[in-house]
Amino acid sequence: MSFDPLDLAQALIACPSVTPADGGAQAVLADALAAQGFTVHRFSDGGPPHGPVENLFAVRGSGGPFLAFAGHTDVVPPGEGWTGGAFVPEVRDGLLYGRGAVDMKGAIAAFVAAAAQQAAHGGTLGLIITGDEEGPATHGTVALIEWMQAHDYHPDMVLVGEPTSAARLGDTIKVGRRGSVNMWITVPGTQGHVAYPHLADNPVPALARIVHRLSALALDEGNAWFQPSNLEVTDVSTGNAATNVIPGAARARLNIRFNDLQRGADLIEEVRGIVAEEAPQATVEAAISGEAFLTEPGALSTLIGDAIAAVTGLTPDLSTTGGTSDARFLSKIAPAVEFGLLNATMHKLDEAVGVADLYALTDIYARIIAAALPRDGA
Repeated sequence: MSFDPLDLAQALIACPSVTPADGGAQAVLADALAAQGFTVHRFSDGGPPHGPVENLFAVRGSGGPFLAFAGHTDVVPPGEGWTGGAFVPEVRDGLLYGRGAVDMKGAIAAFVAAAAQQAAHGGTLGLIITGDEEGPATHGTVALIEWMQAHDYHPDMVLVGEPTSAARLGDTIKVGRRGSVNMWITVPGTQGHVAYPHLADNPVPALARIVHRLSALALDEGNAWFQPSNLEVTDVSTGNAATNVIPGAARARLNIRFNDLQRGADLIEEVRGIVAEEAPQATVEAAISGEAFLTEPGALSTLIGDAIAAVTGLTPDLSTTGGTSDARFLSKIAPAVEFGLLNATMHKLDEAVGVADLYALTDIYARIIAAALPRDGA
């Protein structure tokens, strides 16, 4: 079996693994890992409409320290308009094209290739791979963590292979992420004819006041590691297609991306308080996608930064920007830092990774493994 990262990345990209479908991706990965001496555990979790989800945990070695690499084989839908086939990997002008090339089948391929180069490591090396990162994330990494804890697997450090690099490979690693909470506000009214407003109760003015207050809300000023928390109203609707009808209800949806000065539950209560003041009969439903977290710069970020510098000559920025990732779950069990390929084309048409970057990332990951899991006497 080839452990060339380009070959493996192409094999993974060829699997149409749009969440929650697996498309054979984890079988490809399991075969590559088993051939290297990893013990591979696979299981499904959940059911329709967001499952079943395929998950994989692989481990090699024993004792400490225990380094785990985390990632996902699922991808977002490709959309229409690709130059080639989204699941037909193709190298053109030094770039490997295909859905998942950078987010994040390329990084998985690089890490597996790096593990092959570092087969004689000390301690324990593991891979935590889900098929549910791009979706609701309810049957993936959360289920994997529960499985690991039940089977007494406890990593000392986690490297998440998300595409963190901005302009050049190695310029940015993520040491934290903001939290995210979605809320749905419904203001009830009484439907009626616009010519007889005294016989109806229009919910729109109350919702407008709520939206105005929420849009003006200053949650905090941020801190040394995080930008200020931010609330954005993402939808306002009544579902009313008629011009002469007062709607029976008005609805709004919002999202808050928040730093580690806030907690999701507290933000929900703050919004509910404002809504109750303007429309006592209104309801607020909420779902917390994840809390903010910060892995304080230390041994793990230094180890990763040293490997990056050795290969690229860059000193990476330590960042907490961007969306959420599964590191929000993994950070609860061990220090978690994210580092991977350039993110310029993730989720876009003609997603692509530089072949040179794929090999450079393999070198960086190999150095990380060697530094984190030295052999006795090495």
